[in-house]
Amino acid sequence: MPKKIIIKIPNLLHSRGISLRELSRLSDVRHAALSELSNGKRGNINFSHIEKIADALGISDIREIIDLVEGGE
Repeated sequence: MPKKIIIKIPNLLHSRGISLRELSRLSDVRHAALSELSNGKRGNINFSHIEKIADALGISDIREIIDLVEGGE
């Protein structure tokens, strides 16, 4: 079965009690790009965005941001 990459932005926001707009400000990633990543509507992942999110939130393990699950398209 194919795999699917999940960007766990909603989980990060909830666990840290911040909004998508606040993450945008902290990470210097456009709100629209974060929204698309969060909603699974972005076809490509810009790894510099992932790095900026990790830096902004003090994350050292990429698995806190990205997951690989069964059931891709």
